[in-house]
Amino acid sequence: MKETIIDVRTPGEFFGGHVEGSINIPLNELPTRVEEIKNISAPLILCCASGARSTQAAMYLKSLGIACENGGSWISLLNKGL
Repeated sequence: MKETIIDVRTPGEFFGGHVEGSINIPLNELPTRVEEIKNISAPLILCCASGARSTQAAMYLKSLGIACENGGSWISLLNKGL
């Protein structure tokens, strides 16, 4: 099963480089996009620039019962071949 990567950086940061096929949902938009996120299939992996925002995002989504993992930096995901 192919994972879905959600990048929680700002649109400007995302535009500057991202994992191919990832979805940009900025951290501050998560509360208003929960239903959209619930409808995304496959395992969810969250990333950002350093891992700090993706940690916050993962904690928030898990508190709502949404299964997800913190992938840390988007660069580290690239290096893992995701």
